[in-house]
Amino acid sequence: MPSNLTASRRFLSPNGVSLADVARTLDTGLWLRRFAEAPEGAPRLVCFPHAGGAASWFQPFAQYFSGRCELVAVQYPGRQDRRSEPLIDDIRALAGQIAPLLTRDRPLHLFGHSMGAMIAFEVALRCEPDHLFVSGRRAPQIVRDDRVHEKDDAGLIAEVRRLAGTNARVFDDEELVRMVLPAIRADYRAAEAYRYRPGPALPCPLTALTGDADPKAPVDEVEQWRERTTGPFSLRVFSGGHFFLSDNRNAVAAVVSGESPSA
Repeated sequence: MPSNLTASRRFLSPNGVSLADVARTLDTGLWLRRFAEAPEGAPRLVCFPHAGGAASWFQPFAQYFSGRCELVAVQYPGRQDRRSEPLIDDIRALAGQIAPLLTRDRPLHLFGHSMGAMIAFEVALRCEPDHLFVSGRRAPQIVRDDRVHEKDDAGLIAEVRRLAGTNARVFDDEELVRMVLPAIRADYRAAEAYRYRPGPALPCPLTALTGDADPKAPVDEVEQWRERTTGPFSLRVFSGGHFFLSDNRNAVAAVVSGESPSA
């Protein structure tokens, strides 16, 4: 893990607080943000947000993982504090930049939701994690000709509202809409253009999660993630739609922590 995620620094901020302590809650790294710590030997859980999402979406999970997993979330370019950077609308390009950042000083687990599941999968192909968790996404070999990214702004907003992934009040603020829509559109373009390239299955355990009313990830299509691993596979179905995670944080954390071979 890059040095900005370590607690080894002994410098002090102007108010006398250890910069290592500051980094625990306000990480200054570009790609990786740590929200929860765990003892040595516990897994590092790296989380990949959905289309239009940011690392901060996983911050509410910190209380459920603290002490069980080191919770780290990925911040994609083109949003929040990285808003001035060019957007990346290619799943493999994102994975290629993220994978080299993930060190193996402790067990490495990957968790991706929706578009993030595809990025986590592509990262897993590059770094062979100890466990892969995919959420709210059909198996990669199942192709749909979705073209949401080609819709006008109103159509794109309607799709996001339908899935309830972003606070609806965001779209009542014209300035905020102008800020977030480019990232949402680029992410949809990346997710919809992605095509699985047949290759060897992953050797690690793979756990797939979905909501029982998710219109984007029906149970039968999520179950087909089974084909992407030669290791143990399990499917967990929760009550809810595409963003079932928000209403099941404790239960999801229990699955992710409890199923971990190293937890």
